[in-house]
Amino acid sequence: MITEEKKMSTDWRIAPDWPEREAAARSWGVSPLIAQLLYNRDITDVAQARSFLQPKLTDLHEPHTLPGSEAAAERIARAVRDGEKIVIYGDYDVDGITASAILWHVLRLADADVDLYVPHRLEEGYGLNTAALEKIYKEGGRLLISVDCGITACDAARRAREIGLEMIITDHHVVHGELPDCCAIVHPTALGDSPNPDLCGAGVAFKLAWVVAQKLSKASKVSPEFREFLLSATGLAALGTIADVVPLTGENRVIAHFGLASLPHSQNPGIQALIDSAGLTGETIDAYAVGFKLAPRLNAAGRMGHARLAVELLTRANADRAREIAFYLEEQNRARRTLERKITKQAKEMVIAAEMHRDHCRAITLAHEDWHAGVIGIVASRLVDEFHRPVVMISLDNGVGQGSARSIRHFELDLALQQCGEHLLSYGGHPMAAGLKIESGKVDAFREAFAGYANNRLTAKDLQPALRVDAEVALADLTDPTVRAILRLGPFGAGNPKPRLASKWLDVEGEPRCVGKTQDHLQFALRDGKVMRKAIGFGLGKHLQDLRDHRRCRVAFQPIINSYNGRETVELQVADIQFPA
Repeated sequence: MITEEKKMSTDWRIAPDWPEREAAARSWGVSPLIAQLLYNRDITDVAQARSFLQPKLTDLHEPHTLPGSEAAAERIARAVRDGEKIVIYGDYDVDGITASAILWHVLRLADADVDLYVPHRLEEGYGLNTAALEKIYKEGGRLLISVDCGITACDAARRAREIGLEMIITDHHVVHGELPDCCAIVHPTALGDSPNPDLCGAGVAFKLAWVVAQKLSKASKVSPEFREFLLSATGLAALGTIADVVPLTGENRVIAHFGLASLPHSQNPGIQALIDSAGLTGETIDAYAVGFKLAPRLNAAGRMGHARLAVELLTRANADRAREIAFYLEEQNRARRTLERKITKQAKEMVIAAEMHRDHCRAITLAHEDWHAGVIGIVASRLVDEFHRPVVMISLDNGVGQGSARSIRHFELDLALQQCGEHLLSYGGHPMAAGLKIESGKVDAFREAFAGYANNRLTAKDLQPALRVDAEVALADLTDPTVRAILRLGPFGAGNPKPRLASKWLDVEGEPRCVGKTQDHLQFALRDGKVMRKAIGFGLGKHLQDLRDHRRCRVAFQPIINSYNGRETVELQVADIQFPA
């Protein structure tokens, strides 16, 4: 209960207390706080709670429940038996890279004649293109399997039929009307209901690989070799699942849970080289490590050059070659960060100069000839965080723009782009992230149409930065066992965010100070009666004087276990601070 006036820097939306949490806590064998956190994640009965708290591989849906997987696996098994050349056509992001690797490994295990093709992000763009299909057929490819792309590639599918190239499309992106005419489509929603509509491209590839293994084993129980592979492939599927920001609930949570646990022990030389280059050898790998350390390195190849090196890393590379590629990816990732910072600074200045951050403009569209198309998606995310409205970033080159879009809650990009489609050459993606192509001369018209659509659908409240908070707690509630129980609710990500809590009014203990190379971070301590906890606020150095002036505050935070010199203590990682008026 808030009992003091306060100055709010951000809107805190604290979840209401669940009236049944005490009874649920007793029934589920957890603390009331954990029961509240589970309820906030739509868990309301003991079966759901046990499944969430103790994921099992047996919780995975039978692979044949993925629509289209049976027909696709039958055709793939026939190609393997007949010695046809199979080509896996992937995407250049982590989801596409890991999906390609999963199918390549299962087919190599079956001694198939299999090759890989990854389009160049800048030269070919996203998805299937007819020039690539013709080249694949000319070089002997007879069955093409797309991964993480293709569900809207109707023209490419028609050309493939004309030249005699059979296609299996595996994808998870939003369907727009007509489906491609090909020998099989594997998709969690395009062909009907699926028990898991939220599979990513790597998740789809994993389930298809499972059915292929069954077909080649001629039994629902796969051979020991395939079983060992599928267990290890959860690691690749977890990388794609977390990097593609699909909900980490249900089956996706099972894949992420077991996949993350398998990564440190992977026998894949590429995965080990990647882990080593990220400084994670010997460490527990969680969703944060994937999202902020491993995935950016894999993505760097496709963003700054050609993703084929990242695909090679996870497929053909031996230990020496894997170390060489991982070192190169590290260099590319550094270059990507430098370029990203430069473009972000420029883009922010453009937004403010054009007053796109004002209420009259509820969506931002920027275009520039000097922007690298491989980096603009990340910059779009940065601008969404800064201005809290949908953002489209467009890289212009020779009269054509390649764009990346990112969104906020309550604004589905795929629908918005569909409404503005008359101004675009092509588009595709998800509600929260999408890509597009546009003629340079139509950018202004698109900008106006996109902002107009957003202005009619987003309210001023939608644009207000908000922190979603799970519960209000006292410092005394944050015991070591309780915090460890909270951390075991991971892996965290979309659909299962890291629990964020709010404190009651607390006293500032001692002298707060700014830390870090640029003195951007705030380090301080808070006291509630006899209980004191240290706190760190990354990027909150601007509040130093406020803390000194008020000596009393309320914080929204994530509880963490800090390890230092062999000692572990409960601390608060602060996201926002409120002060008395």
